[in-house]
Amino acid sequence: MNVFSGMDISASGMTAQRTRLDIISQNIANVNTTRGADGEVYKRKSVIFQEKNYVSFDDTLIAATGTVGKGVKITDIIEDKETECRMVYDPSHPDADERGYVTYPNVNTVTEMTDMIDASRSYEANVTAFNASKNMQLKALDIGKS
Repeated sequence: MNVFSGMDISASGMTAQRTRLDIISQNIANVNTTRGADGEVYKRKSVIFQEKNYVSFDDTLIAATGTVGKGVKITDIIEDKETECRMVYDPSHPDADERGYVTYPNVNTVTEMTDMIDASRSYEANVTAFNASKNMQLKALDIGKS
């Protein structure tokens, strides 16, 4: 087991949560976007996480004993095509259809804010774990001085 494995795991979690926060902020920024560059309505995006793969025999052996993980990675950023878009009656809007309805993205600000709180707290937990690992390594160096 590597001395820095705990820090590596925390760092991968921080990277994943930072990307999740970026996608959430992109969703919030486009909550009222009726037409993107491609002419389509913006679709809510989500980040898919997965545990990092084990590449060496040592990693597989350590994983089999349940000692330590490898961290997390982002496998995909997907668009939510299942949730219906909001239809708002506004015949004066330039993107209104023939019935006077404007199609707005399937982004719910309350859901996005809840996800943002979750992601930021996960990020903070990874920072705390990273700092704990760093402090343990510093204490081990102090013991070695004596």
